[in-house]
Formats: sequence, structure tokens, C-alpha cells
Amino acid sequence: MSRRAASAVLMSARAAVGRSVEDLPDGSVVLVGCSGGPDSLALVGCAAWVGERQGHSVRAVIVDHGLQQGSAGVASGAAAACAALGVPSDIVRVEVGTAGGPEAAARDARYAALEQAAETSGASAVLLGHTLDDQAETVLLRLARGSGARTLAAMSARAGRWRRPFLSMPRTDVHAAAVEMLEPLGIVPWTDPHNADPSFARVRVRALLTGLGADLGPGVVQGLARSADLLRDDADALDAIAGQVATQVMTVDAVSATGDCADLVALPTAVRTRVIRAAALAMGCPSDGLTLDHVRRIDALVADWHGQGEVALPGGVVARRAYGRLCLIQGDGAETGVPSGA
Repeated sequence: MSRRAASAVLMSARAAVGRSVEDLPDGSVVLVGCSGGPDSLALVGCAAWVGERQGHSVRAVIVDHGLQQGSAGVASGAAAACAALGVPSDIVRVEVGTAGGPEAAARDARYAALEQAAETSGASAVLLGHTLDDQAETVLLRLARGSGARTLAAMSARAGRWRRPFLSMPRTDVHAAAVEMLEPLGIVPWTDPHNADPSFARVRVRALLTGLGADLGPGVVQGLARSADLLRDDADALDAIAGQVATQVMTVDAVSATGDCADLVALPTAVRTRVIRAAALAMGCPSDGLTLDHVRRIDALVADWHGQGEVALPGGVVARRAYGRLCLIQGDGAETGVPSGA
């Protein structure tokens, strides 16, 4: 790499990575998810710089989804770029399913591979290259789907071992940092052709966001990301309140969760539905199968009772109203539990 002084943009990128891992003890293993694109290679280069100064062992994980012709070559190129930046890497080939569509399935496979790599290596942190623009696109996508506050909160800069150092940096700045590090090495980052394919929802949203920026001003991306931060604070507060209230209004044992409907209906809707969802999960409903519609139907047993029958939930759980109480019953207990009633 050139010995010229780093630009302000590159120094900002390095500082962002440094802040992201400053809580880790010396000698920690830090993994970096790398695709070979400019965002992730910028992250690899900055992590190498920070790791050397903070005493961390940095390693890249390159996930080959096998979805494009020549994907193995792209992965090899990414590994060579990481090596040039002073970071060893591992290439992990994954099988991508179909659940949720191609984008979601690829994301699930990638995160599973990174999680496994972190477990195997004992990594304290896994760094991901999402930028401010990625955050804005995520918010816009989820807004179009009618998502609630927790989902609209989008990505967190830090969630356990997952870290996103560039989440407050514009994509243009991250790309500029990548060019500054890679150009002296003669490395050109990979450009994913899927990023220009309008059959993918995120590509269409990216184009829409560009148009909104032109029509409404350059603050659109920053505004959407700021909304995510505010909604995350709100969702965290509501979750905390619901957690405290749940112990007062719900009785939970091995096979059932019950609560007095009069106590539940007195709660604000946003708190009550969180209490209900938590009770359903405690009874064995899978989190990826319990939908908003399920929660609303359970809530109607409390707040809009007009004699409706029980609600069948994922995981073999049943919700019913019995003698003025909401009852969520697990598995075989649903067959022998209390009968429905007002």
C-alpha cells in the first residue's frame, strides 16, 4: 500500500471499525464477512489496520453461494485481495435454499455460514460491511411491507457478536476508502451483477431511493436511517416494558400461559401484543412461524371478544379464552385443557 497519508474518508472508516471493536479484549479473534465487493474489502482493509493496533487476530470469511457462474473464481479473487490487504481468509461454499425467495434464502445461508465460522474459531465479533445506504434501503423495503417498529428499526450497528461499523457511513465514502486502499495494490473490487438486476427487490428500491434523493434532496438516506434509530429506541423501550408487565399479568408453566383478560385489555395495545407474542413463543411457537395475523387473532380473544373459537398456532400451540382468561396451551395440553368460554 502507498505510504502517503490516509485521506479523511479512510481515517473515518478506520475509526468506525476501531470503535466497533474497542470493547474486545486484546487477542480477540475478529471475523470479517467478505464478498470481494468494495464495501467488504474496505472493511477487511480497515479491520487489518485496526487489528494490528488493537492486538486482534483478523480473518476474513468468504461465502460462495454458488448462485452465479464463476462464483468459485470470484471467491478466489476475494481471497487474493484479502491476502494483499494482510488478512488470511477461508472460503465457505453453501447451499442456498428457496424459503422466503432468493435474496432471503441467500442471506440466511450466508449468516448461518458466518455463525458457524464464528463458533468454530471462537470469534468475539463478526464484522459486516453494511452502509448507511443499505440501512435506508432496508427501511424502505420494510415500510412497503407494512412492518412494525421493531422490523422498521432495521439493522443494528451492534447486536451481540455481529458488528456493522459502516452503518452510519455513506456508501460513496466506503467505496472511496476501498479505492484508496486497493488501487495501489492493483486490485479492482468485484462488481456483483445482481446489483444491477431489477428482478431483485433491493435493486428496485435502490433505484427508487436514488430518485427520491433527486426529488426530495440528499437528506433522504440520512432521514430513513435516522428513523430506524428512533424506532429501535422505541421498540427497545416497549419490549422492556412488556417484559416487566408480563410477569405481573401472565402465569406461565411447562404447558400453559394464562392471564386475566381484564388485566390484559387494560394494557396499551403495543405492550399487550408484545406480552401475547412472548407468551406464545414461551409455549413453543417458532419465532419464524408466528405472524402478525396470529398475534392479532389472539389479541382479539382479549380485546374484541364476541364468542369466537380457539386460535391454532404454529408449533401445536392453541390459544383460547376460558372463563375470562386468555389461555395459551402447548401440545397435548391443548386436548385436555380448559374449555372455551366467556
